[in-house]
Amino acid sequence: MGKDKLKMLESPWKILGTVACAGFLASVSFLPAQPKPADSCVACHTDLDESLTRQMDGDIHLERGLGCVGCHGGDASQSDQELAMAATRGFAGRPKPAQTAAFCGKCHSDAGFMKKYNPALRIDQQAEYLTSVHGKLLGQGNQMVATCISCHGSHGIRSVSHPMSRVYPQKVAQTCGKCHADSGYMKSRLPTDQVAHYGKSVHAEALMKKNDLSAPTCNDCHGNHGASPPGVSSVANVCGTCHTRQAEMFRQSPHNASFQQLGQAECLVCHDNHEIAPPTDQMLSVEESGTCADCHSEGDKGYAAAQAMHRSITDLSGRLNEVEQLVTRAERAGMEVSRARIGLSEGHDALIGARVVVHRFSASHVKTETDRGMASARKTRQLGEQALNELQFRRKGLAASLLVIGLALVAVFFKIRQIERK
Repeated sequence: MGKDKLKMLESPWKILGTVACAGFLASVSFLPAQPKPADSCVACHTDLDESLTRQMDGDIHLERGLGCVGCHGGDASQSDQELAMAATRGFAGRPKPAQTAAFCGKCHSDAGFMKKYNPALRIDQQAEYLTSVHGKLLGQGNQMVATCISCHGSHGIRSVSHPMSRVYPQKVAQTCGKCHADSGYMKSRLPTDQVAHYGKSVHAEALMKKNDLSAPTCNDCHGNHGASPPGVSSVANVCGTCHTRQAEMFRQSPHNASFQQLGQAECLVCHDNHEIAPPTDQMLSVEESGTCADCHSEGDKGYAAAQAMHRSITDLSGRLNEVEQLVTRAERAGMEVSRARIGLSEGHDALIGARVVVHRFSASHVKTETDRGMASARKTRQLGEQALNELQFRRKGLAASLLVIGLALVAVFFKIRQIERK
């Protein structure tokens, strides 16, 4: 048989072999993927109560790969309930309140473990909790106090920076209020009006309505894991965390020693604790609507100092308002007033400084600040008046120019008429 005939016989077999191989590979590629091991916890609890497993949607632990067994132990790969929940497989079940801190602390107090997930997260929460009022009462056998899950929840725990977290700044008061605003739950252990009072405060206004997340809420003053009520001697330090200059001024004031002797909490005497109203200059008034008159009466040094401080601040505030109106008039007329605006800013800085120095409760120190503001107000008034005088000069110049131009036009008109008559 010739070579050509042999090649013709081999070709069909090669083609058939190629097609067979391609078909085999295609069938292998379409084989179903091997299923992942079923999570018996999810399967069983979904059948019992789907809402429980649905709560885990968005859970920070689940997102990091820590499922049911991460907290409760056991073996989720076993479909048999007894095997899945066997103590020999590490099943811990549902912790009691007294066990919760240690239960969460197994991971959250383990530096090596936490670094794998969030190296920046603190690992002293459990230790701090044990120093708190909640932790101490729990150690004494009180099962009604707050534990980790009271604030963070148990399933569906979000990152503290997540807006849906129970401990997101704008939700902290609501979370604390679940216990502290419930008169039945507290049973006269503590007042239950703190959350309602806080809701009316300048802090809540900034946090809830203005979305200023730097504004304080419950845990900023009381702490979070080491929560405790600030003692009389520490209130100024707590407030001074944000109001640094005011706290510094108060420590130099005569009220500091007096309040300590009387056992009064410094800032609270004038500003309250939860329902903190926006401070106003009227607080310095010795009239009935003022705050100073609550303690000081006519004839004593404090009464005279309050009068002097109130007068200095209200005089400066009024003067700055007058100058502001003057500068605004010039600005709206189109005059250049940038230097005047700088002077106004300096005056307002002095006014703010005077309101801070009030916490030293020294009329002379307040006057030093207001005198600086008055000097800025005088300089700014001069600049504003110069701008308005310049405006008048320009208007008069424009009027004179228009008059001359008008006369020239009239003269031209008559000259043209005269030429036309000729």
